[in-house]
Amino acid sequence: MGVSSRSAVAIHALTMLARWGERSLTSAEIADSLASNPVLVRRILGSLRDAGLVWSTEGRGGGWSLARAPREITLYDAYGAVEAGPILSRHAHPPSETCEVGRNIQALLEVEFRDAERAMEERLGRTTIAHLLQRVLDIERELALPNR
Repeated sequence: MGVSSRSAVAIHALTMLARWGERSLTSAEIADSLASNPVLVRRILGSLRDAGLVWSTEGRGGGWSLARAPREITLYDAYGAVEAGPILSRHAHPPSETCEVGRNIQALLEVEFRDAERAMEERLGRTTIAHLLQRVLDIERELALPNR
C-alpha cells in the first residue's frame, strides 16, 4: 500500500493544534494552513480522534484540540492513526514458483522490508509534536531577525 499524504496532513494538523495551545481550531482553519479542503482535514482529524490524539467540541466556539500534551504525541502516533498496512508494497500477485528468483524473492524482501519499516517506525517514534513545533518556532524566529 505505501505511505500516503495522510501522515503529513495528520502531523501538520497536530502541530497546528499544538501551536495554538488551549484555543480550539476549526477544520477550516487547519485546512487553510494546509491549502487543502476542510472535508479531507475532518477525515484525518476523525482518525486522530479515534486514536485518542485529538478531541472535538461542536457548536459555536467549537473545534479541535489536542487530547494529550504535544510532548506525549510522536510522529509515529500520527502515522499509526492514519495509515493502514505495510509501508513498502509487497508483490500484488505471487511470483512464479518455477523461477529461482520468483520462488525466493518474497521471503527475502519480507525480511528487508520489515527491517526498513521498523527503522522508520523507530525514527518517527523519537520525534514528538512538541519537538516539531519548537523547530517551526525556531525557524520563524530566525526569519524574523534583521539582516546583519
